[in-house]
Amino acid sequence: MFSPQEIKNRLRQQPFTPFRFVTSAGQSFDVPHPELVMVGVRDLQVGNPSSKDPTIYTGISRLALMHITAMEDLPMQAPKNGQTSS
Repeated sequence: MFSPQEIKNRLRQQPFTPFRFVTSAGQSFDVPHPELVMVGVRDLQVGNPSSKDPTIYTGISRLALMHITAMEDLPMQAPKNGQTSS
């Protein structure tokens, strides 16, 4: 189980690295942007990002903190339009 402070620390990391919450039921919830998560004392809410703006949600999922078993980094996406990172 993760504490609210541990989750808030992960959301505040600079630079932010997209990640996913994994639950004891085997479900996963991706977090592409820190503004999509609202942390409470015993649970949190994760927004499902809009395809037009990843900082705006189209729906939410509520997760009990006691059922979050992992926070895993999301795989890096390939650059668009043939751009490379240096």
